[in-house]
Amino acid sequence: MYGLKTESSFDAAHFLTDYHGKCENLHGHRWRVVAYLEQEELQTQGTHKDMVIDFADFKGALRDLTEAFDHSFVVEEGSLAPDTLACLEREGFSLSVVPFRTTAENFARYFYGKLADAGFPVSQVDVYETPNNCAIYRG
Repeated sequence: MYGLKTESSFDAAHFLTDYHGKCENLHGHRWRVVAYLEQEELQTQGTHKDMVIDFADFKGALRDLTEAFDHSFVVEEGSLAPDTLACLEREGFSLSVVPFRTTAENFARYFYGKLADAGFPVSQVDVYETPNNCAIYRG
């Protein structure tokens, strides 16, 4: 089995709905996303011969995904009143509204799915909320 690993990070704020603890309040993280690809055989032809995939393509894809969240307020769809969202937008805040609760576990599944949908042979994604704590999603 052959594998590749790359990582990217983004800074973003979030809060957890229906949570009773510190994370129910607005706070931020430097989210670190580590993605792994696995493939039984290397490519046999063309410019990608003897590679799983070109690192530039893999790094670029992950960077594009994380860049979309960088320096934004990530909000679970339906967790804030429409007038609250409108007010934040009027004030110029960058909002990223997502259809999932903004846990590291859900971010790991999200990034895994996006890479898989783009045709990468993704095997695992780790999302770190802090240097010592990460969630893992494997397909």
